[in-house]
Amino acid sequence: MIRMIGKLKRNAGWLLLTLALLFVQAFCDLALPGYTSDIVDTGIQQKGVEDAVPQSIRPESLKSILTVAEEKDAKVIRDCYVQDGKLFYLRDLSKEQREGLSDIMGASELFLSFAQEQGIDINTVPEEQIRAMKKGTEEKLKEYPESIVTQAAVLYVQTEYEAQGIDLNHLQRDYLIRTGAKMLGLALIGMVAAIIVTLLSSRIAAALARDLRQEVYRQVLSFSASEMNRFSTASLITRCTNDIQQVQNVMMMLFRIVVFAPVMAIGALIKVARTGSYLRWILVVAVAAVAAMILLIFALAMPRFKKLQIKVDKINRIAREMLTGVPVIRAFSTEKHEEERFDEANTDFYRTNLFVSRLMSFMWPFMALIMNLVTVLTVYSGARGIDLGRLQVGDMMAFMQYAMHVIISFLFISSIAIFMPRASVSAGRIFEVLDMKSTIRDPLEPGIADSSLRGEIVFDDVTFAYPGAEETVLEHVSFTAREGETVAIIGGTGSGKSTLLNLIPRFYDVTEGSIRIDGVDIRDLALKDLRDRLGYIPQKAVLFSGTIAENLRFGREGAGEDELKAAVDIAQAGDFVYADNDGLEARIAQGGANISGGQKQRLSIARAIVKKPEFYLFDDSFSALDFKTDAAVRKRLGTECAGVTKLIVAQRVSTIMHADMILVLHDGKVIGKGTHEELMADCPTYQQIAHLQLRGGESA
Repeated sequence: MIRMIGKLKRNAGWLLLTLALLFVQAFCDLALPGYTSDIVDTGIQQKGVEDAVPQSIRPESLKSILTVAEEKDAKVIRDCYVQDGKLFYLRDLSKEQREGLSDIMGASELFLSFAQEQGIDINTVPEEQIRAMKKGTEEKLKEYPESIVTQAAVLYVQTEYEAQGIDLNHLQRDYLIRTGAKMLGLALIGMVAAIIVTLLSSRIAAALARDLRQEVYRQVLSFSASEMNRFSTASLITRCTNDIQQVQNVMMMLFRIVVFAPVMAIGALIKVARTGSYLRWILVVAVAAVAAMILLIFALAMPRFKKLQIKVDKINRIAREMLTGVPVIRAFSTEKHEEERFDEANTDFYRTNLFVSRLMSFMWPFMALIMNLVTVLTVYSGARGIDLGRLQVGDMMAFMQYAMHVIISFLFISSIAIFMPRASVSAGRIFEVLDMKSTIRDPLEPGIADSSLRGEIVFDDVTFAYPGAEETVLEHVSFTAREGETVAIIGGTGSGKSTLLNLIPRFYDVTEGSIRIDGVDIRDLALKDLRDRLGYIPQKAVLFSGTIAENLRFGREGAGEDELKAAVDIAQAGDFVYADNDGLEARIAQGGANISGGQKQRLSIARAIVKKPEFYLFDDSFSALDFKTDAAVRKRLGTECAGVTKLIVAQRVSTIMHADMILVLHDGKVIGKGTHEELMADCPTYQQIAHLQLRGGESA
């Protein structure tokens, strides 16, 4: 998945914006519990008085505070207040200065509160007695938590405000409204950030999936037949669809969960640590339990996910075979067998998914149990702390919210831990395709064809063996096809006829020897330049879903309608193309399922004619045509395409008997070469084929 994240560089700008908004959202969410604590502790319990520092103070009260304060502290207090009329007002202080002043004044105010409770007028007490009283008070202060000191000091400030005639209810209301407005603003900012993050995450993930599909598709198109054989068609389809979808889903969650959840968890832990609450042990135990569960689930799920995508491949392969082979299945009455075969693969996939679902079903109740236990322990221990004066109600509420943030963050992380292994496996499968280097590549410096040898193909001592195979398919094949000539290849099944033809477009490269077109080795020509000069009609006619015109323009995109009609006429396809009013706009189903084999072959021939190539490669492309149509097509090709070199692989002697040269192959070797008449005279294998096929007088 780390390599997959590297693919996001195209969306680096959106990615940085998303990360920034995630931090904004996390900041807002983490700030809200603190404000909740302030509302409860300061707004409700302390009536809006935030700390031990009064905004205004009477001269006599300030004098009392200065009397009991240390000399250096008294100087700090005097510097922070300025007299205006009958009262002293607080100067503008920074947050740090105010916190320091609150600590100084809080201790003095607490001492004055104790003195007032005992009915002592501090201004009439000798200095030695004050020092003795302060020493005793300091000993007591060590036993009280900071929150209790703050509360006592706040009570002193409240009494001071009442003496000044300040309405504490009005002060409290203003504080609650002000703090509530801040909370509302943060909640709105967090909501907007979350919405934008969701939209951007979806955009980035969808863009990544789009780019991956395009990259995989381009890579597969560049594969030679050798690389295609390493991946099954079903596996490549799964990698382009299901695997990329798995990566997209995880990438969409990556920012909203994998990035956001740790930020929230760490932020909440820092907030809890800063409170100094003795409840932290609850969170430590909860986090340890959740982390142990996540590691256990990850260890159990990872091996299953590695097998899961392979099982998806298997289901797709079986389903594809069944759907494309329905007529054969019905003809041999093997429906029951195929159902059992699919059911076996489907059940195997189901069991693996069921195991993962069981892990998930265990995880959520466990997480709910952890959260409930945290809540119970927090309330129990917190109530005890409140009773002992070691904790405030607002602090306990804030701790509960931070604890929930931590637990929910780990819940999100555990959720992604379920999907991440499968996505990691899918990413690995995608990179298997992207990292596969094609053995058929463009040369670094493409060669230039000899204009004087235009239309010439030369096989020079060509030997070929399939990659990884020990036996050769073709051995020492040599011949020359010159411009306008027709060279035919005939032989028994498995003799290497189609393989010979497939070497010309470089579907494979020769093992030994060379193939030259117009004097240049085809390995020295750019693949596009080479294939643009060839009109290839495969053994199995392949058509694409769309109109007839769209299929014909597959040969040359800019072909006009007159050129399409001429190609249809040469290929003898007009009888069915113009059978209805749609003509060239008639629809072709996927794979040409709505037309016959002979019709597909004729449209394939027409498609090659539209291209107007320098060479025609017919790979047994007349096998589905009747003798009359076969002869008519060959006759028109001979007249309309007289200057184009043609290589024809055929099984029928009648199809090739008028060729300029016929090659007879047997076990990959050329055992006969010449015209029909020459071979009939001196090639026993060709004689045998011809006598068997022409016994009834069939000829073109």
